[in-house]
Amino acid sequence: MGGVHGIPVEIVALLASPRHAYAGRPGDGPAPDPDGGGRSELRVRARHGIDGDRYAGSDAHRTASVTVLSADALDAVAAELGAAPFDPLAARRNVVLRGAVDVDALARHRGHEHGAVFAIDSGAGEIRFQAHRPASPCRWMDVVLADGAWRAMRGRGGVRCTPLDDGSLTLGPATVRVIRPPG
Repeated sequence: MGGVHGIPVEIVALLASPRHAYAGRPGDGPAPDPDGGGRSELRVRARHGIDGDRYAGSDAHRTASVTVLSADALDAVAAELGAAPFDPLAARRNVVLRGAVDVDALARHRGHEHGAVFAIDSGAGEIRFQAHRPASPCRWMDVVLADGAWRAMRGRGGVRCTPLDDGSLTLGPATVRVIRPPG
């Protein structure tokens, strides 16, 4: 995947949330999120994260300040569970892509020393990301998506990344380019 030319994708959801909506026990329901976190544009800052997001600048999330998810993976989970298509914002990932990109393959896995370096360009210039570990789903997925989604999303929950450049991402057509594969 990737190389010199980018793979065409669509950014179908962008999220920046100042608070954690899925805190506490899933049985208690999500915390109120006044604006839902959905955005038409995100401002990304190198080694910091997304402006307005709860993980930006957090020492505990230095290698996980941005999460990227495949909408195609969400669609596959919904189909497997016999559910209606999921709202991509419900998974609470920052960037949700639809297209021929195996997002989960970008993460560092057993036997890989590091995750991929990849770039997303939605028209304002490439923003490079260093992929780190998988963004493992939590039990909240059974509550906000469908019963069984937590298990079904294992290995398809996206990737946690560090942004390497400043820039902005917008909803709509984009490209993804893998600069350095995981290894």
